[in-house]
Amino acid sequence: MSTNERFLGVEFGSTRIKAVAIDGGRLPVASGDYIWAARHENGLWTYPLEQVWEGLRTALAAVEGREKITAMGVSAMMHGYLAFDKDWNLLVPFRTWQNTVTGQAAALLSDMFDFNIPQRWSIAHLCQAVLNGEEHVSRIAHITTLAGYVHYMLTGVNAVGVGEASGIMPLGADLGYDKEMIAKFDVFASMMGAPWSVEDLLPGILPAGENAGYLTESGSKLLGGLLAPGVAFAPCEGDAGTGMVATNAVAPRTGNVSAGTSIFSMIVLEKPLKRVYPEVGVVATPSGSPVAMVHCSNCTSDINGWAALLGEAAELFGGDAEELYTKLFLKSLEGDPDCGGLLFYNYLTGESVTHFDEGRPLFLRAPDAKFSLANFMRAMLYSSMATLRTGMELLAEEGVAIDSLTGHGGLFKTPGVAQRFLAAACRAPVTFLETAGEGGPYGMALLVAYMMQRSPGETLEDFLNKHFASAKSVTLAPDETDAAGFDAYLEKFKKGLAVERSAVENL
Repeated sequence: MSTNERFLGVEFGSTRIKAVAIDGGRLPVASGDYIWAARHENGLWTYPLEQVWEGLRTALAAVEGREKITAMGVSAMMHGYLAFDKDWNLLVPFRTWQNTVTGQAAALLSDMFDFNIPQRWSIAHLCQAVLNGEEHVSRIAHITTLAGYVHYMLTGVNAVGVGEASGIMPLGADLGYDKEMIAKFDVFASMMGAPWSVEDLLPGILPAGENAGYLTESGSKLLGGLLAPGVAFAPCEGDAGTGMVATNAVAPRTGNVSAGTSIFSMIVLEKPLKRVYPEVGVVATPSGSPVAMVHCSNCTSDINGWAALLGEAAELFGGDAEELYTKLFLKSLEGDPDCGGLLFYNYLTGESVTHFDEGRPLFLRAPDAKFSLANFMRAMLYSSMATLRTGMELLAEEGVAIDSLTGHGGLFKTPGVAQRFLAAACRAPVTFLETAGEGGPYGMALLVAYMMQRSPGETLEDFLNKHFASAKSVTLAPDETDAAGFDAYLEKFKKGLAVERSAVENL
């Protein structure tokens, strides 16, 4: 393998746009990033598309050795709704996965398809726009995701990877959009007056390892000339797919948990689930294997809010805010296994797993609770996983087998803390890879490497197994005391959901 060539992975996350370059040996060699945040405008969560390009140029500008990049790929937060006319003019502002305004459509489609359609899926957003009678519906020519949009603008190829496509519309056995479901949706849309077939609106689908175009002259201009035309592109993917690749969790009985702004588990299935669960989505790996996805919208945002508040207090006394997260996370290890009677709800937005369309962050304690900083932090970290555990219990009841579970994302940045608590929550060993801190963009870069370096007939699973064979990792088994403590916390958490619901209804 040549170490002179570079492969680039870019990911548009909820809070950061990050670019990671790897060498021919698939080791990270350079990176750059750009911080951004969703805006809540007119009742919807969105990002301006102008900032997409500003952020991408900023992240790329910090990547050293760009002239060596021969191939790249784009990843982004999955799902959401980007609707364009025939000339690719945006018809309504980008509607992100965070929005919980498609409940009517999600319920209608789940019943129509006999397949769970979560509110965040692109087809749910389209269906809701049709139900709402929105003016732009008759002018739609293209529906895509954020990754699909960026890929098209850079290459002129209107296609997405298999994993990304599976979060737009359910896939059939041939890894194309399910034809029976397409036909059912078209009947519904026609009855509502829509002048199109939904299949004509959706991006094409490309499996992992296929070429997905090249950087065009116009694409290079969008990047400010930071990359020259001709760079090869792998199929774009969603953050769930790149997270699976970054943690080598693409084979049956493997899984991963991605924990950042949202937290979700991806468990690769050996066989289909016995029934449809509104709490569990079924998507696909980049190579097309079925995956059970438990997605929770809230994870670190409430932690960040409290950390900022505690940081202000620390600065009053000359404390170092730079070490704040590490010290607070480590302090949580001193807390009682059940958090001493303290209870958090980190719901800044709605949660489909527990059936909330809106959220209200709450901190609760009984008069006799053990109110300490250690318990406060432990309860806060437990709350980031409690809703996920609720959804994972359904998979356990189904008998879904998990041989390995790998964690990645910002929640795991302090070694041995969130990893330990996740092992207790899931009652399963949790592995953290040395490269997991690079996250989704590293996974996207590996998909690019797979396209460029794979042997004839080599599967993605075999390629990644070979790559990760010598990877450094740390595995923590669940501690029984921790696990029992988490169970006790979760029991109170479930009972207290009535308080959360009252807060949503009255505040």
